[in-house]
Amino acid sequence: MTDSAPIKSPCILVCAIEPNSGHCYGCGRSRDEIAAWMQFSPEVRDYLMEEELPSRVAKLERRPRRVTRRSRMRGGGGGNGKRRDVLDISS
Repeated sequence: MTDSAPIKSPCILVCAIEPNSGHCYGCGRSRDEIAAWMQFSPEVRDYLMEEELPSRVAKLERRPRRVTRRSRMRGGGGGNGKRRDVLDISS
């Protein structure tokens, strides 16, 4: 049995591709880079994580946060925290 070090990954489990650039919102990788990550050498992975990905992520147009019922009830997401009736057109 061989002892192998875990493969470094920039993944932060925010897996969604920004449509304009084709890069992941969370890690900055392209779909092709994500698919080939295991085949890259450690040097290539290190280079991407240190030199390429941080600037890509910084340039991504942020995805608007989804407003959930829970965030509305907390007072976030543009709601006032109170539940509105479907026919309430006052706001």
